[in-house]
Amino acid sequence: MDLIKAGIGLSKTIRNVGRLQEIVMVFARHGFDEFITKNTTNKIPNFVLPKSKKRIRDELANKSEKDWNQVLGFRLRKCFEELGPAFIKFGQLLSSRDDLFHVSFLDEMRMLRDKVKPVGFEEVRSHIEASIGGTVENVFSSFQKEAIGTASIGVVFRATLKNGLPVVVKVRRPGIEKEIETDFSILMFLSMQAERVSKELKYLGISRVVNDFSLTLHRELNFHVEALNCERLQRNIEKHDDQKLYYIPKVYKEYSSDSVLVMEELIGIPFSRNSEIQSKRDEIIPKMEYGVRLFLKTFLKDGFFHADLHGGNFFYLNDGKIGLIDFGLMGSLSKSGRHHFIAIIYAILSYNYENLVYEFLDVAEYDTIPDTDSLIRDVREALSPFVGLTVKQTNFSDLLSVILTTLKKHQIYLPREWYIIFRALITLDGVGKQLGIDLNIFGILEGDIEEIIESTFSKDELLEETAWAARDLTSTLRLLPRHIKWFLRDFAKKGYAVEVRNTGYEKEFRSATGAIIFLGYSLLSSVFLYSGIMIFNNREISHWAQIPTGSWILWSLGTLLFSRGLGYVRR
Repeated sequence: MDLIKAGIGLSKTIRNVGRLQEIVMVFARHGFDEFITKNTTNKIPNFVLPKSKKRIRDELANKSEKDWNQVLGFRLRKCFEELGPAFIKFGQLLSSRDDLFHVSFLDEMRMLRDKVKPVGFEEVRSHIEASIGGTVENVFSSFQKEAIGTASIGVVFRATLKNGLPVVVKVRRPGIEKEIETDFSILMFLSMQAERVSKELKYLGISRVVNDFSLTLHRELNFHVEALNCERLQRNIEKHDDQKLYYIPKVYKEYSSDSVLVMEELIGIPFSRNSEIQSKRDEIIPKMEYGVRLFLKTFLKDGFFHADLHGGNFFYLNDGKIGLIDFGLMGSLSKSGRHHFIAIIYAILSYNYENLVYEFLDVAEYDTIPDTDSLIRDVREALSPFVGLTVKQTNFSDLLSVILTTLKKHQIYLPREWYIIFRALITLDGVGKQLGIDLNIFGILEGDIEEIIESTFSKDELLEETAWAARDLTSTLRLLPRHIKWFLRDFAKKGYAVEVRNTGYEKEFRSATGAIIFLGYSLLSSVFLYSGIMIFNNREISHWAQIPTGSWILWSLGTLLFSRGLGYVRR
């Protein structure tokens, strides 16, 4: 698969030889010339690879792990700053991956800032007018032509609609899609080439996050996606925000497109203005604690959440509400993933290291099956400083970082959607620290965990899971004969032969097969029996006649399945 990906990347770079040469020159000048293979340079006509004065391998030879990562991070940061928006954005993405990289490497990546030339209003005017379906003067009563925000992907202007409502107009930078597509294809190719010649770079796993980078950036480039994210989060928050304390700005879809987003302007103080926000600290503390609960509700109930909750995206509004902006980066998790998340949190709170490791292994990515005994030992040792602390004394961000570092040590990596969840919680915790507020995320989780478990594993949930399990079993039983037929037909067509020998173990084999089938039936039977109990678990039953009909049906099905499985054992 890597060879296929490399071939795809190579075919794209051939069409962008000029840019490839520029990128290779920058990396070589900063000490990465020894990682640039002939497979890369032989595609550039008449190209001579420059040699850096100080080769990076020589500089790293006698460095500690911290210094090794710092040197590598520094060199890469210098490269990214020279190469422009796509590479800067990639470095910023790397800076958030605590699960993959050393802290000293991350510190270097966090120094990256969007260093892009400003875009004038006249450069984007045609894009705005194509989106709003008219001239700027016909739709807006005023339009501030100096941008109030400039980033690698877009620029933001302030305006007022004809009805007097203040809005912000976010415009995608002209030509940025082609530039990013070109740089991404080259970046993918170069990262894979470099990892082939360096075990150190392969261990860092830079190519592992290139695909994440592509997915994230392409979503951020499409402002239709951001508009839909905003509306979906608004619906979810309205459903769970009983106190009506959190506010999502309105999107004006009639004026928006994939390259222009017109949105209500929030009037208030951004949390990034620390000195101003401190004067409102006493008012904000209970609202932020409520916000953590709201975040968990929207995540655990709907599986959808804001994944970029840093201080610049929070506003304390004039009416006392807290507003959110920037919906380009959102997170989502399936129902089964949310069940795993609850189990992980419960295992952390109860210091059940074995269950914690097995829950992570159920969702994590790894190339070879890890040594679970060693991993459990390392997790226990890593978490030992937290044992004996109260929940309030436990630093959520530190504990989570320790767990992620331990998983990384065993070359176990969380999928992108999982890391986004933990990163969002760490960032939210960081907003609290910035304001001098202890959000006590673990305390909130501990207080709400029983309610979360009860609502997540309610009788309705169990009935639904039972229905799906029964459907999957029926589907498997229906498809199994067909697949066996296909297998045997292919087997016969290719002329394979099977030699059958009587070794005298037929009885033991039959017993083992029967036991496995019985186990499957027993598990499914237990689901039906338990679901029957859950139907009336909140009712007081004083006589058998008061038991709901649904319970009797589920119990009957459970008993039938158990009896059917028992028949296989007796054969």
